[in-house]
Amino acid sequence: MKIITYNVNGIRSAFSKNWLEWLKAANPDVICLQEIKATPDQITDLLLLEQLGYEHYWNPAEKKGYSGTAIFTKITPKHVEYISGMDDYDREGRIIRADFEGVSVMSTYFPSGSSGEDRQDFKYRFLEDFQDYSDKLKLEYPNLVISGDYNICHKPIDIHNPKSNANSSGFLPEEREWMENFMKSGYIDSFRHFNIEPHNYTWWSFRANARNKNLGWRIDYNMVSEGLRDKLKRAAILPEARHSDHCPVLLELDL
Repeated sequence: MKIITYNVNGIRSAFSKNWLEWLKAANPDVICLQEIKATPDQITDLLLLEQLGYEHYWNPAEKKGYSGTAIFTKITPKHVEYISGMDDYDREGRIIRADFEGVSVMSTYFPSGSSGEDRQDFKYRFLEDFQDYSDKLKLEYPNLVISGDYNICHKPIDIHNPKSNANSSGFLPEEREWMENFMKSGYIDSFRHFNIEPHNYTWWSFRANARNKNLGWRIDYNMVSEGLRDKLKRAAILPEARHSDHCPVLLELDL
């Protein structure tokens, strides 16, 4: 199974940048999207998407043009879950899960705390609640892939300038500690499982020509539960795809 996670920073914007042509070439079985900022009725090219063989499942935020997640898949899921039961996050469309034979795949958009203290507090609350949620979920679905924009750099290797960003949301000690504990609770960072090299990033600021200089952050992950360790086949960051300020991240499982 070939899985890609991609924060598209507006699916309509991505579609206008030949995103469907890229999707056809990349040809994932499942693609997990974040920050879709749209509802399906606002998309004019859904027929073209379906002609590529994709079923599409959407969890937009209640607030128009904000947040939201989706899963597009060539494999028909046994079940799709839109509701986590955590109302504050469900209103923002932050979690959607598709259950397949042998694996469940979740697209998740973790909150950013960069806009101020209130949202940073919201982010901390989300992290605590998500840990509890995933702990319980893993008991029912032990083969779990949690893909998405985590809005956290785990280690100094995951950010272009760790010293100057030591007090930046996304690289705060409390966030990094949460990520470490999350992985210790039974998850594998699939990219780092295969690649321990520096300068691998998934998000770049629009400012200061950051992307061309590769001054980035690695905040997008395909986290895989320990039960799938032996199924890991390949993982890669795909920085050549430029439909967003993020880039896609690939995971291949041998199921």
